[in-house]
Amino acid sequence: MCIFAAMNENILPIHFAPLQGYTDAVYRRAHARIFGGIETYYSPFVRMEHGEIRRKDARDIEPDNNPDLHLIPQLIAPDADKLEHIMSLFIEKGYQEADINLGCPFPMLARRHNGCGMLPYPEEVKALLSEAIDRHPDIRFSVKLRLGWEQAEECLALLPLFNELPLAHIILHPRLGKQQYKGEVDLEGFEAFYKECTHPLFYNGDLHTANDIRSITTRFPRLAGIVIGRGLLANPALALEYKQGTPISSDEMAKKVGQLHTEVFNAYQELLQGGEAQLLMKMKSFWEYLLPDGDRKARKTIHKTSKLANYQSAVSNLLGTY
Repeated sequence: MCIFAAMNENILPIHFAPLQGYTDAVYRRAHARIFGGIETYYSPFVRMEHGEIRRKDARDIEPDNNPDLHLIPQLIAPDADKLEHIMSLFIEKGYQEADINLGCPFPMLARRHNGCGMLPYPEEVKALLSEAIDRHPDIRFSVKLRLGWEQAEECLALLPLFNELPLAHIILHPRLGKQQYKGEVDLEGFEAFYKECTHPLFYNGDLHTANDIRSITTRFPRLAGIVIGRGLLANPALALEYKQGTPISSDEMAKKVGQLHTEVFNAYQELLQGGEAQLLMKMKSFWEYLLPDGDRKARKTIHKTSKLANYQSAVSNLLGTY
């Protein structure tokens, strides 16, 4: 057997974690076409606001806006009634899979027992998940969570419930909600959950290089998948590099990022109705994570400029010096 084949025997599928404001349908389409390497894209969570589903959330999961990629829509809800309202939308759009967010750490939502804020309340989690599964036996439900809101043991208290339910898989990010994205991941906390979890388990958190991924898959050989968010936004080729076993060249990266930028820019230019200022604001967020080691002067200009022409020039400079 060749060395390259041996290296790739235990390659796990890579899934793209959702990030609100970044991984929308425009970005997903462009990333899938230009970089690829992704098994599943998860949508940013769909939620109820003022008694209705946000229209932008509904548009984002529209199948016509997500062609030629595997999308699992994610929802966040504090109770079964709100979950049911969102599930009606998913079913209307033809989805047979849904991911339930128990991991969002944003305090405004957590205080209302959304996302990670529900983890300290096992009875609420049980009511939410049991009702969803009972009402929709044909839907493949998965759950994304953190170790807990304040204590890593919160996820362990929920594990007997998870193991009893017919979940498709579980995604675990080994931080506490109160950490937000600060501090180190708690691999010991993850391991405690990993040892007792009977469902396919995906790891998510602080994976920035192919070596990071290999380190995690070596330590946890029974993992069923890897979920990456910020690491893929910083290096959109990460899944591809992990799968092929080698990094792409700087020239190839600059070329592909240029193509990604052009496709996203053109799509937003067509979609947004707020003129140059709105387009510029949206495109600045495109660079918040991307190519963090790129030319500092060009990156600063991208984030500071108020003129589209200056922005385009700075993007060209950044890609030309990468």
